[in-house]
Parts: sequence; structure tokens; C-alpha cells
Amino acid sequence: MRFDLVTLNLVLAIADTRSITAGARREHLALAAASRRLSDLEARFGVPLFERRARGVEPTEAGRALVRHIRGLHASLHALESEVAEFARGIKGHLRVVANAGAIAECLPPDLAGFSQAHPQIRISLEDQTSSEVQAAVAEGRADVGIFVPPQLDNRLTTWRYRSGSLAAMVPQDHVLAGETRVRFEALLDHDIVGLHAGAAAQETMRAEAEARGRTLKARLQVRGFDAIAQLVEAGLGVAVLPAAVAERLAQVFAVRVLALDEPWAAREYRLAVRTQEVLPTVVQRFVQALRTSES
Repeated sequence: MRFDLVTLNLVLAIADTRSITAGARREHLALAAASRRLSDLEARFGVPLFERRARGVEPTEAGRALVRHIRGLHASLHALESEVAEFARGIKGHLRVVANAGAIAECLPPDLAGFSQAHPQIRISLEDQTSSEVQAAVAEGRADVGIFVPPQLDNRLTTWRYRSGSLAAMVPQDHVLAGETRVRFEALLDHDIVGLHAGAAAQETMRAEAEARGRTLKARLQVRGFDAIAQLVEAGLGVAVLPAAVAERLAQVFAVRVLALDEPWAAREYRLAVRTQEVLPTVVQRFVQALRTSES
């Protein structure tokens, strides 16, 4: 089934204006021609795309699905146009990187900066996602390279060890645990937990560990960003578990105490991932090699 942009844009215009007449006018089409295009498209799909009503039209379920895909197509076309136009300004490639919050806060920025300095002709875009979302984005081709915390959930990926890190506990300075230097997770379960949004690697690990102990994780406050976590802990609203390097950095700004988390799962590994393919694009090859050799 072939589609043309004129007809797809007409469908979008009709959905936006709730009128075939107004949609045709927006797309600079005669009403008869617009009606014919819409009828032909509905015949090819075998389902109505709009319900005709006295005061206009309303998209059907099929129509709403088509409109959603047309909007996605517009976004892709815009990205295509922007990326191709960059070649006229000397940009020779675009690298789409997705990483979990811990990697971005703990180890990735210096490596991105070093790669950008060595390859100024390559534009890098970076997006913060959960580890499971990172894997899906790379496997489905929405990103070129991903950095995540195991477990690996998708067998369409080729991965390498990137960096290692550890988790630490953060408590208010006047907390009952503040005088300790190390803490077991069991002790944290007696208190409200301030954590990242659902799906974040550390949050899911804590939930699983609590369930294994027959306990419930009191995840009363969930936010995006480690700074927000530190502010909430400082205010006495709970305790937290976050990357140790990030926690130590935040402890210099906020009135909190950082305790070593005395658990085997506190040690963790960041993995570098690409979609499995016979030959990686040159830009991706260079980036992967740079990150693998940057490990200290």
C-alpha cells in the first residue's frame, strides 16, 4: 500500500480542524478533490477514518491511529531535514546516545566531552532513560549507542563493559543512622525511601531486594534527578540509595550524610550497547572504541 504526503497531510488537517472543508482549505485543495482522496484512502484501508456528523467529523479509532503515525512521520521528516542540512555546515555525522541517569551523573560527561573535542564534526544528542528503556531504544534503532545497568533484557544487543560503580545510602544529618559509616539495606527499609521514578535501575533493585526479604519498599517520594533526591533527604522526608560518586558530590552541597551500602548488589556495572549488526556505522565504531579505551 503506497501513501502520498498530500493525502496524509489532508487527513491530519481534517483531524485538527474537525472539518473536511476546513482541512481541504488548509491544504489548498478543492473540496471535491479532498473528499475523493479521503474516500479512496478509506477504501484502501477498508475502514472509515472519520465519522461524519452534523457539526463536522470526528476521527474513528482507526483514524486516530493513522493520525498518530502521521505525526510521528512528520517528526521523522523534520529530523531528517535538520540532520541532512547539517552537512552543509560541516557536520559529518549524528550520534544518538541514550543512557541511564547514573551513567550520566557518574561517568559519561567527560567521555562525551573528550569524544566531541576529538571529533567536532560529529553531533551528539544525549537522552536520559531508564536502563530497560535504553535497551529498547537501541534494539529498535531509535538510538545508536546505549549505556545501562544490567540485567540485559534484549538479545538483539551487543554489549561491552563500560565502567563500574557502587551504590551508597544517603540520610539527613540528624537521622538516627547518621552516626554510622556503613549500613545494611534492611535498616533502610524501616524508613521512607526517596527514589527515582519507577523503572530506574536502583529503584527496581531495591524493590526486588525488599520483596526477597518479605518487606515492602516505602517508596513514598519518587522524582527525576539526583539533586531533587538530595533536597528531599535534607528536608527529612526520607532516606535514599544512589550512585556513591554522585552522593559524595551532593553531600558537599546539601546537609546530608553518605553511608557505604553494605550489600553485594551495591557494586554495579555500566554496560555499553549497540544493536547487533554485521558492520557498525563508522561514527558508532569510533564512539564505542573511544569509550572502551577510556575505561580507567
